[in-house]
Amino acid sequence: MNPTLPIPENAHDLPLMVLASASARRRSMLRDLGVRHEVVPAGVDDGQLVPGSGTDPRQWVAALAYLKAASSLSRFPGVGIEPTINTVVIGADTVCVHDGRILGQPRDRDEARARIVSMSDAEHEVLTGVAIIDPASGRREIFIDRSLVRVGAIPEAEILGYLDSDEWVGKAGGYNITERLAAGWPIEFEGDETSIVGLPMTRTLDRVSRFFVD
Repeated sequence: MNPTLPIPENAHDLPLMVLASASARRRSMLRDLGVRHEVVPAGVDDGQLVPGSGTDPRQWVAALAYLKAASSLSRFPGVGIEPTINTVVIGADTVCVHDGRILGQPRDRDEARARIVSMSDAEHEVLTGVAIIDPASGRREIFIDRSLVRVGAIPEAEILGYLDSDEWVGKAGGYNITERLAAGWPIEFEGDETSIVGLPMTRTLDRVSRFFVD
């Protein structure tokens, strides 16, 4: 399930976007908008990377987004993609920030439970870093999108049922906002829902449309 977005008029005129991610959610948003794209997953498992104490969350997501894009670019020869003009590589990373702590993908059920419980009846930030690279010249652009999410109290039985579903696997903070809103979780947010899902579509497509012009 994806957020509803108006299809951009210039969707077919945008540069070819090579998505450095195996995320089905990110790819389906591009597909639903009719944006030309290829997928070359990065050779980076961000779920295994842990930020050090005192790491700045904005620098962390920006660094991971660039790392993913650069990793995908390095794999072009192996998948038969040439670094031609009018092509950009897109890397993205999303984290939740709660009480000053960076929350990426839960490593196991216990960690997922701890995160959902801590975010219940509280608010947290969602930061998504996006890196755009021109494979022909190496030129890059990086930006960070911020959203604020408020979660109401979630009953223990509902949390346990959610954990049993394994829908928390591979998701920053342990949840997908579109799925949880559809499930009736008490969630409000300020910002772009697609950014919370994993790729701020409006800002990303705007930057891509102007990338070679600028």
